[in-house]
Amino acid sequence: MQEQLSALLETLLTLDTRIAYDIVAVRTPLATKILTSVTGLGSATAALVLLGLFYVAGWSQEFRQTSVALAICGVVVAGLMFTVQRSFPPQPICMTTGEAVATSFPSGHAASATVFALTARRSEVLPTAIVTVLAAAIVFSRVYLGTHYTTDTIAGVVIGALAFLLAGRVLEEFAQ
Repeated sequence: MQEQLSALLETLLTLDTRIAYDIVAVRTPLATKILTSVTGLGSATAALVLLGLFYVAGWSQEFRQTSVALAICGVVVAGLMFTVQRSFPPQPICMTTGEAVATSFPSGHAASATVFALTARRSEVLPTAIVTVLAAAIVFSRVYLGTHYTTDTIAGVVIGALAFLLAGRVLEEFAQ
């Protein structure tokens, strides 16, 4: 069993590296400029601004579930980053510098983008298609810019989705 797990991890690492170098080969200045701007929308700062807007707009359902889900994401992502300690992709793959976080697994940007996409899907006021496309662009931007490997972003998406579902359950329990 341990040998099979080791082989699976080795395959995933090889695939991650291959995808990263394939993306480097097709980068363009325009796409890099656009995705450098888009990636910031998945940051903690952007999430706090959006939560503030939800609150000011009176979107209490969106505010509550997103706040709880993002708090769960923060704890899980920080815990996994501390535990796994996966290094960022090396240059020339990684185009970013000066990141406050020292490890790449999992992607917090992907987790929070997923939370916002799922919030929009359940919302009657948020434009689902636009938010979902932006969330997908944020997730892709992390791999494109080399800040994360593909598996880092997949893990972030899964964490965001599970955090969103758990937040819904927690809020249902407190409502009763």
